[in-house]
Amino acid sequence: MTTSVMRPDTVSTVMHVRWCPDGLGEAAYRQILELMSELSPVVQALPPTAALVELKGVLRYHGRNARHLGEILRVRTLSRLGVDVRVGIGPTITVAATASAQIPAPGGVLAVAPEQVADWLGPLPVDALHGIGPRQAQILRDYGIHCVGLLAAVPPATVHRLLGGRAGRIAADRARGIDPRPVVARALPATAAVRCAFERHVLDGADVRAGLLGLVVRLGLLLRGRGQAARALTLTLTFAGNTRWEKTRRLVGPSAHDDDLRTLAYQLMDAAGLQRGRLSGMSLRGEDLIGADQTAEQISLDHAREARLVAEDTVDRIRDKFGPRVIGPAAVFRRAS
Repeated sequence: MTTSVMRPDTVSTVMHVRWCPDGLGEAAYRQILELMSELSPVVQALPPTAALVELKGVLRYHGRNARHLGEILRVRTLSRLGVDVRVGIGPTITVAATASAQIPAPGGVLAVAPEQVADWLGPLPVDALHGIGPRQAQILRDYGIHCVGLLAAVPPATVHRLLGGRAGRIAADRARGIDPRPVVARALPATAAVRCAFERHVLDGADVRAGLLGLVVRLGLLLRGRGQAARALTLTLTFAGNTRWEKTRRLVGPSAHDDDLRTLAYQLMDAAGLQRGRLSGMSLRGEDLIGADQTAEQISLDHAREARLVAEDTVDRIRDKFGPRVIGPAAVFRRAS
């Protein structure tokens, strides 16, 4: 699924890349970003399943048009990582992101030239326009605005009244292909997250604690493997019916040690006051990360803690050699079995 595009090298050409999230972890995400950086130095991560690439200034260097670069990226992700991607290309972020969403899975390239934008966007349903949410789309449909072309034809003042000031201005502009946002070079944000889902809605407190402890172990291993430490933790609980509870608290000091992460994670869980809430899943996210070499190691008189840190280092080495699941807390292994 491709449409040809040729762009002057001095004008913005944006590539929006998205992929299927199933089984794709952070390591693979970073590898995809590295492949994108082979095309352009300006890559903006949009985790967990997308990224932007600014091709302005690099088309002449590569001697290729933007569509061809999109095909090259797709071949590289397939051959090197086994991951197919959907590549949308356009003169703005909105057009590129809308294009990538129109490509059927598993992958393909769709490029929209500047002179094609109005004709290409026009027939699309309003909810296909990047940035238009389900509620906004429903309001527009209620007033007979079913496609992007109609939205572009409606006076901006009317769209402002229907959707509200800022949202209306953005929707009116984007329907006309106007989007001044630049692609900003940005790697993955300074967070690290781990998640788990329960096969059945969980009521038992022991199962919840075991699941949380498993997240703590995984998060600590992830942080230490990346040479990072977290300054804060965010716990997100997902209940039956897809309602969510989320809370963030800061650690006493930056840490990637299981002991510190577990203490704060349990405090967050206690703050939720679950009682008989039916959980379907939860996630634990390390926030405001810094390099482990930036943490100040305090001299401790707590010999039990020092012994646990030594044991943690030993366990990490065992996991490095034999795999992450060969050793861990008994409660986590009982839940896994």
